[in-house]
Amino acid sequence: MSLIFTRRAIMLGAGATLAGCDRIARHETVREALFSAENFHKWAQRRLMARDALAREFRPDQISPFFRPNGTSNPNTPEYKALWRSGFADWRLEISGLVNRPLSLSLPQLHQLPQREQITRHDCVEGWSAIGRWRGVPLALLLDAAGMKERARYIVFRCADRMGDGHAYYESIDMIDAFHPQTILAFALNDQPLRVANGAPLRLRVERQLGYKHAKYLMGIEAVEHLSGTGRGKGGYWEDHAGYDWYAGI
Repeated sequence: MSLIFTRRAIMLGAGATLAGCDRIARHETVREALFSAENFHKWAQRRLMARDALAREFRPDQISPFFRPNGTSNPNTPEYKALWRSGFADWRLEISGLVNRPLSLSLPQLHQLPQREQITRHDCVEGWSAIGRWRGVPLALLLDAAGMKERARYIVFRCADRMGDGHAYYESIDMIDAFHPQTILAFALNDQPLRVANGAPLRLRVERQLGYKHAKYLMGIEAVEHLSGTGRGKGGYWEDHAGYDWYAGI
């Protein structure tokens, strides 16, 4: 089975699931789980919007004068400081897991790949928003280059920042969001290389989800079949430690 066919099958399977939601919802035994806040949110967005519907993009004159950092503003670990001092010359993005061709990419190599630029709004769970011009490599391009295995269903992001309890930050998305045209690995904000506060050298932009899903300080990407082996099994640091929804679509 080809990669393209597999990806389409995953997406079509998701669509079929949504189409059957009305029938499933009639069964009382599954109604509560289906229409929990998170599941209903995910169901509603993906039923009412096209799978590849774009988040709104803005004009250059609408860019915010200051793009406030979300989450960690500096990993401040010895390892990260060493990378920063060298201008990230020794940094590598590792792509591993359920892939046919594991990759290790430097920042210059990423800069040489086809890029996408988009002016979008960042919506933070804390209640603030900012509009910025992001430039980076489409995640789909890297996943296609690595060659997803048929069992791969989620993409997990490993980060350099460590939280208060010492755990490194991590997040995950499914294949629908991973292959969305606006999902990019950004290395520039407002025509400048990412500042440390905004996630240097590389961060995720998954434009149809809230800010905590946009993992910063990326170190590794792992394709997995299940999220049970990621953290405490809910797919993200805040999902595991603060009860945030795994699906944070907007």
